[in-house]
Amino acid sequence: MRVTIDPRTQGVLNADEGTTVRRSVLPSGVRVITESMPAQRSVTLGFWIAVGSRDEAAHQHGSTHFLEHLLFKGTAKRSPLDIAAAFDAVGGESNALTGKEHTCYYARVLDSDLPMAVDVLTDMVTSATLDPEEMETERGVILEELAMAEDDPMDVALERFHEQVMDDHPLGRPIGGTADDIRAASRDDVADHFRRWYRPEELVITAAGGLDHDELCRLISAALAESSWDVTSRRDPASLRVGGHEQIPVRTGVEQHRKSVEQTQVILGGRGMSAADEDRFALSVMHAALGGGMSSRLFQEIRERRGLAYSTYSFSAAYTDAGAYGLYAGCLPDKVDTVVEVMSAELERIASEPLDAEELDRAKGQLRGATVLGMEETSSRMSRLGRAELVRGEFVDISDTLAEIEAVTAADVARVARRLADSPRATTVVGP
Repeated sequence: MRVTIDPRTQGVLNADEGTTVRRSVLPSGVRVITESMPAQRSVTLGFWIAVGSRDEAAHQHGSTHFLEHLLFKGTAKRSPLDIAAAFDAVGGESNALTGKEHTCYYARVLDSDLPMAVDVLTDMVTSATLDPEEMETERGVILEELAMAEDDPMDVALERFHEQVMDDHPLGRPIGGTADDIRAASRDDVADHFRRWYRPEELVITAAGGLDHDELCRLISAALAESSWDVTSRRDPASLRVGGHEQIPVRTGVEQHRKSVEQTQVILGGRGMSAADEDRFALSVMHAALGGGMSSRLFQEIRERRGLAYSTYSFSAAYTDAGAYGLYAGCLPDKVDTVVEVMSAELERIASEPLDAEELDRAKGQLRGATVLGMEETSSRMSRLGRAELVRGEFVDISDTLAEIEAVTAADVARVARRLADSPRATTVVGP
């Protein structure tokens, strides 16, 4: 089943495979989407805000990621230790993630501890104090996090690659900001960013596992009523993000970044496809065949036949109105030119020579297995609901997803590969 999600959609979105997906919109504009899995004893709960690094004003770069940290640093009701201890005391997990287009605060707990998780996450998202002293402490923590990423040459290569492919577009900025951004961030700027985005109409709550949808909505409503938000006024939910669809230039050619390491990181790629592109399933099959496993073309040619690298694969990143694709390898410095030649040749070959039946079936089988196995975890199902709501505005059940994968033909794969091969290319090299 495929369901287009209107901001005001209510009711059952899907009911098969022993689970039920429901969506409700509370009077305040908060959206609640759940997948009830009666056989599960755990629940994963996520609080999503459709704000990411691309949405930051010039003087607020890094603020979205800063907030991800600060919301764990206390509210009027809870200290940082209270927040941490609440989940530790029940063997639960809590964390958060910041992306280029959204932020998510999530927890995984036993079904009996769901009321606690709702209460704590609601308090964090609605009523964080953004204490100045805690902000200074966390500034140091974030600077350490950025330094750790800068010490990882693969992280550096991926960041520099996105900067090169997206040029000066906000999607090219690092999610966590730069060290200079974090040093310069003021509490007022971060607080303004918080007030601008953390509002009822922007909040999407998704949950999957052993739960009752109506009871969860009741718990959320009660927690919101005790929060610092005004939830007495009726609001419509925020609309789905609409990107500018402008042509983002690619800085073509080779960009080299010197780093004192033994191995060189190489990424060849360019602009890819948006999250809602009709060719996204064909693209996934292409990546499975090109660089998705030990039987993939890149692995077999670069590692197995030529011994040029230990790790090599292909990947995609998809956003509302843009995307990127890349072919990666880590190799010794004197192998870089050969590796780039092989990656270019393999991209051209998959665009020119359709996959044979055996290779096509293997790529599809890899995707089918990964899709079904991934859905055995409540966290994966919770994330799927959030992405459906915030990125595509469409819910597709697992059966339809598998059918879309199965419908991909060798000609589809070649056509998608040709789209990529004919687009401007960038090469990012990080090493000595």
